[in-house]
Amino acid sequence: MAGVADHLIVMPVLLPLAASAAMLLMSERRRVLKRVISLATVMALITISVLLLRTAAASHDPLIYLLGDWPAPFGITLVLDRLSAAMLLLTNILGFTSLLYATARWDRAGPRFHALFLLQLMGLNGAFLTGDLFNLFVFFEVLLAASYGLLLHGAGRKRVTAGLHYVSINIATSLLFLIGASLTYGVTGTLNVADLAARIPAVAAEDLMLLQAGIGILGVAFFIKAGMWPLGFWLPGTYSAAVPPVAALFAILSKVGIYAMLRVLLLLPQDPSGSATHVVDEWLQIGGLATIAFGTIGVLSSKSLSRLAGYSLIISSGTLLASIGAGEAVLSGALFYLVSSTLGVSAFYLLIELVGRAETDMDTSPPADAVFDDEYVGVREEDQENEVGVVIPATLAILGGGFMFCALLLAGLPPLSGFIAKFAIINGLLDTGISPWTWTLAALILLSGLATIIATSRAGVDLIWTPDRPSRDLRLVEAVPVGMLLALCLGLMIFAGPIMRYMEQTADALDVTARQPPAILSDPEEGTTP
Repeated sequence: MAGVADHLIVMPVLLPLAASAAMLLMSERRRVLKRVISLATVMALITISVLLLRTAAASHDPLIYLLGDWPAPFGITLVLDRLSAAMLLLTNILGFTSLLYATARWDRAGPRFHALFLLQLMGLNGAFLTGDLFNLFVFFEVLLAASYGLLLHGAGRKRVTAGLHYVSINIATSLLFLIGASLTYGVTGTLNVADLAARIPAVAAEDLMLLQAGIGILGVAFFIKAGMWPLGFWLPGTYSAAVPPVAALFAILSKVGIYAMLRVLLLLPQDPSGSATHVVDEWLQIGGLATIAFGTIGVLSSKSLSRLAGYSLIISSGTLLASIGAGEAVLSGALFYLVSSTLGVSAFYLLIELVGRAETDMDTSPPADAVFDDEYVGVREEDQENEVGVVIPATLAILGGGFMFCALLLAGLPPLSGFIAKFAIINGLLDTGISPWTWTLAALILLSGLATIIATSRAGVDLIWTPDRPSRDLRLVEAVPVGMLLALCLGLMIFAGPIMRYMEQTADALDVTARQPPAILSDPEEGTTP
């Protein structure tokens, strides 16, 4: 019998599922109870994620959990390694900060918010833990179904329009996913990722093209989720239509596509010349460069901060795609950048609603029954005493400081974690050799940072430092989540050494796993069974 600790791997899926099911049975009037259950659930998920991260860091091999004691590849398999553990922790941290921010007022803007929010976390956690393509599709659908409801939360014509586009695109993406998975299964007879890594080298030459087509179609589905140009045109407008805490959680959705690519595309078969893998790298490089360029132009042309944040996500995805295509030497820096940029963009989505409630294109009108009687951070501008010169209210100083921190972080200026991540990527590029491709990617990374500084500085002067703006009130429950995310980014800078070593070990483990699948396929006793 397995111990209680061995079952922690499945808890990030079961816990939010059980909590959301319980809240679906409750009346919408029991808002306080729902908030308590949701926050307690996500705090428990963070605790579990930390324990799993420590377990994964101490283990050389991936940890396997076999549901129902069915051996791989026949049963449902959950796999925990360094990458999935890090993504779990990142997801649940964003879940907590977004949910805490939503309790200020946004969870009252529509029904079933907390149940949908926890189902979204369940789908994300499951996608990062699953060990086979079929259940990856299942968890994709769970998180997408929840995201449809969350995107429409708060109603309004803009959200309905964006929601219809979002649903249409993702239904098409799901169809591509099914086609690619079916082709892959037809050739290999399995959808278990570890089993695929074992069977792909033995695929007959006459079936190799069909297998490459299947994995290629899967790649297109992942590219859409990751927001690669020209497949990511929908992302900035869709995310800008969502309410701020939902948009902040959606910052992790594009990383699901990146994660899936790391898991699946590394398995693409090679012929003796290695040309198949080379083609994938070329597509990632070209697509990544085009995505960075598209995001940079979008950042400079954005007329609202919410769209600027969306294009910052596009730049982040492009940088990750191009870095993955550059090879193993850049992968550790790319993983560090993934964490830093996701935290930064999530904090940015929360901040822009605070600094520009009247100017952004988000619908920030409070629900009809909203009563704001929370404590405020700082003081109201109209309560300031008249003094000679210009007085900067405390609220304005807090918002301005946070906005400046986010701008510097996303731009990648020293000494923040965004700079460390970009420096690691460029350093890895130079280690691969000097080439036109290397210089092009390095130049685009630097230019995208310059564009971000220009765009955020322009918007910051207009929205924060202009003296004739209406007063802004900042509640404690809104300030704390933003402060937590920025503090985590500061922690990435302070503890960059050990975190980068963890990312290097993660990158090395990914490379080994793609070539030497876990022994779980040959010895089911190595798995953890309930």
